[in-house]
Amino acid sequence: MRKPLVAGNWKMNGSVGSVEALLEGIKAGMGEIGNTSVAVCAPAIFIPQTQARLQGSGVAWGGQDLSIHAAGAYTGEIAAAMLLDFGCKYVIVGHSERRTYHAESDALVADKVEMARKAGLTPIFCIGETLEEREQGITEQVVARQISAVITKYGVEALGDSVIAYEPVWAIGTGKTATPEQAQDVHAFIRSLVAKESPEIADRILILYGGSMKPDNAAELMSKPDIDGGLIGGASLKASDFLAICKAGG
Repeated sequence: MRKPLVAGNWKMNGSVGSVEALLEGIKAGMGEIGNTSVAVCAPAIFIPQTQARLQGSGVAWGGQDLSIHAAGAYTGEIAAAMLLDFGCKYVIVGHSERRTYHAESDALVADKVEMARKAGLTPIFCIGETLEEREQGITEQVVARQISAVITKYGVEALGDSVIAYEPVWAIGTGKTATPEQAQDVHAFIRSLVAKESPEIADRILILYGGSMKPDNAAELMSKPDIDGGLIGGASLKASDFLAICKAGG
C-alpha cells in the first residue's frame, strides 16, 4: 500500500517573517494529519530557516532545483551535497517552469534525477503537457518521452528512488484543474509505462498530481487509485489550505 505524499512548492515566494508564520502554522496542525507524508520545498535561501523550524516535527523539507555538477565554478547553482548539508530529503527536478523559462531539456532533467538519487536525495520528477499538446491529443506521447529520457539513460531503477509528479502545464497557476478522471487516466498511463520495465517499481512509485490541487478538490483527486498525493503550489503558501490538502490524503 502506497503512503500518500503531499509536498508544498513555494516557488519564488516568501520572506523571513512569512516563512516563520507558515512553518509554525504547518507544525501546529500536524497532529491532525493521518497517514500522509508531508514535505515543503523552499527557496534555497530559506532552507536553513526551514530546517531549524521543522526538525523533529514530522515534516520533511527539500529544494526546488539542483545542479548536475557536484561542485565547482557554477555561479548561482545549488549542489546536491549542499541540500543534504541542511537536512533536505527531497528536491524538485524538471518543474515545468524550469523547462519553460530556463530551457531545461528532457536530457538535462534526466541528469538531475540521477544526480539527486546518487547523492541520496529523493527527486520529485516533474512531467506533463502544455495546453497546446493536450489539444493536439499528444499528452501520452509527451509524458512517455519525458519518462523515457530517464529510463533510457539510467534505467528504470532511477525511478525506483524517485517520486513522479504529473503536472498538466495548462493547469498550473491558472485556476484550471484536470478533472479527477482526466488526471487518473494520465497517472494510470504513467504507471503502465513504468510497469513495462518493472512491475515492482510501478507498484510502489508515488505519482503525485501537480495541477492546481486545492482543499476543495484534493480529496476527490486523491481518491483515485493511481493518484498518490500532490505537489502543491499556491495553496502551500497558506498553512490552513496546505493542511486541509494533507488531511484529504487520509
